[in-house]
Amino acid sequence: MAIIKEAPKMNEQAVNICMIGAGGIVNDAHLPAYRIAGFNVKAIIDKNNQQARELAGKFAIPEVYNSLEAMVAHQDENVIYDCALPASEIVDVLRQLPPQSAVLIQKPLGETIEEARHILTIAHTRSLLAGVNFQLRFAPFVLEAKKMIREGQVGTLTDIEIYVNVHTPWDRWSFLFDKPRMEINYHSIHYIDLIRSFLGNPSGIYAKTFKHPDSLKLASVKSTIIMDYGDHVRAMIHTNHHHDFGYQHQQSYIKIEGTNGAVRMSLGVLINYPDGIPDTFEYITMAPGVTPEWKSKEIEGSWFPHAFIGTMEQMMLAKKGIIEKPENNIDDAFDTMRCVEAAYLSSGQGGVLLSSI
Repeated sequence: MAIIKEAPKMNEQAVNICMIGAGGIVNDAHLPAYRIAGFNVKAIIDKNNQQARELAGKFAIPEVYNSLEAMVAHQDENVIYDCALPASEIVDVLRQLPPQSAVLIQKPLGETIEEARHILTIAHTRSLLAGVNFQLRFAPFVLEAKKMIREGQVGTLTDIEIYVNVHTPWDRWSFLFDKPRMEINYHSIHYIDLIRSFLGNPSGIYAKTFKHPDSLKLASVKSTIIMDYGDHVRAMIHTNHHHDFGYQHQQSYIKIEGTNGAVRMSLGVLINYPDGIPDTFEYITMAPGVTPEWKSKEIEGSWFPHAFIGTMEQMMLAKKGIIEKPENNIDDAFDTMRCVEAAYLSSGQGGVLLSSI
């Protein structure tokens, strides 16, 4: 994580935000998070101008533009462009922003590693202060777990397991049905990025992503991913989005184990979606002469929308020069995309055939 030179109050660092995109994620997460944090959203634009105007009215955004060119022409340097658009539209937007602009890009960083590399090159060529909205690493419960790890309460990390067994109504996101890559690119990517935020880059990836007979129009709805950190650390992601048997046995959690303790965080937002259930945060620590027991801790805020505060706050701190670069900077995000590419390559290549033995 980038080192803050001083301890600013968040609202004091809030520069203006120009919202590019007015889709569901903007309504459900970006704008509610910014309202909670007190960030000032100055303007919004979308191809669907009526939708942009509706969000402007709902969230008291003063300016609605009909074109990105007009929006850019009316801004000074005290602005961050929040680009919440499909990956296929990112390149065109970046080319229209002034050099040295600050821009927060929606994940994934392109549909493929080639697209990600192209976006990265444009950002560097135009000297953009660019970050990517990998926000799970800033969820309140994740920040609490990282605090406990920094303080030595968990010891040396030995195991990270992310387990998701839920029913996700993919019909809510119709654009996903024509994607040649789906589950890892648009969901498990969050968990790959999260594990990287704890352990850094793995040496390799083992993975398999799966279809379901009832969802053949989707490229995949389930994945199993192992990130290789050597013989002493297990890092595993299991996702099944087609557990359509009621929510009683749905599960969604992040479990972290160390030599001195463990943390288990549930992702309630994914269970019985979109209604969700409350998150939980449980932990256990070992101490000489003390019988260990699991304890619960109340954590204020959740993944949606509160984690979206963290990605934008990092951009603001970097924009003000308080940190050198955002933790979610585009170069770090490119490493997450490299891991995603490795997962898809591994899935395509398959395992060792019994016929070869």
